Amino acid sequence: MLAVTGAASATQPLPFDTTHSRFGFEIRTRFGQRIEGEFPHFEGWLTILPDGRHQVRLRMYSRYVEIPGKPRYTSWMRGEDFFDAAHYPLVEFESEPFEPDIVNQGGDVQGQLSIRGISRRETLHVGEPECARPGYDCDLVSRGTVLRGRYGMDNWQFALSDRVTFILRTRLSGAPQP
Repeated sequence: MLAVTGAASATQPLPFDTTHSRFGFEIRTRFGQRIEGEFPHFEGWLTILPDGRHQVRLRMYSRYVEIPGKPRYTSWMRGEDFFDAAHYPLVEFESEPFEPDIVNQGGDVQGQLSIRGISRRETLHVGEPECARPGYDCDLVSRGTVLRGRYGMDNWQFALSDRVTFILRTRLSGAPQP
């Protein structure tokens, strides 16, 4: 979710910079431990619509999801009890059209999140940016918390919280000159 200036086209989506962007998540155990995961393989695009509003599409590949340094946890996250990567290789988000001012001020972006073949309306909160050109000169940080039980990931309730927070640190490819 980024501001775009210059000759951006409504017909040509702008790709996310997969080298400098980071897509991850965190979940807490019932004992308060925070488990942090990441999606090292993902794709994202920003489209500027004819009316000037923006729309974002994200794809995160669940078969590559990792809990760094914890191969057993990584295996669980990829397995049937969580993302079930063998059957559902993608986690996808498609935003509803939103005003570009959200990028410069922060705010909420609504959209459809699909996990394990289940789609639900969810909200990503875009944080207030830390620079004048968010998504180019600094990360644009978005967070969204979902209840994993709503997506069929309801095993391990005795050990893990139901809440999963997605954290997206986004940059666009090809920054325009200021």
